[in-house]
Amino acid sequence: MSNLLAVAAGGATGAVMRYLVVSAAAIPGLAFPLGTLIVNVFGSFALGLLAGYWLATGQPAPSVRLFFQTGMLGAFTTFSAFSLDTISLWQNGQVVSAAANALLNLLLCLLAVGAGLALGAALQR
Repeated sequence: MSNLLAVAAGGATGAVMRYLVVSAAAIPGLAFPLGTLIVNVFGSFALGLLAGYWLATGQPAPSVRLFFQTGMLGAFTTFSAFSLDTISLWQNGQVVSAAANALLNLLLCLLAVGAGLALGAALQR
């Protein structure tokens, strides 16, 4: 139960952080998702920083890891988890898997959003 609470508390924190960053980065008339880019880059950096620190010093208590990694950064940006997975594959010598992970995530997620948009529009008819 404490693990679920850690994820929930971290998730609420990350979701609020995401909202605040995206709102603060909004520039009227700018047709580019700058806030999302900032969130994805910062979240990826933050996850890399935590993972590197924990690798060097030892893993924290599971609830601490779940709060920050799964909850807070997971709600802030899932792109950070994707980035860490891809880099981990690369560092473990699984270059083809790393490239496949990057390409498949990009292509399949774009296709999934497109399919969801089309289905959502079709359901309104």
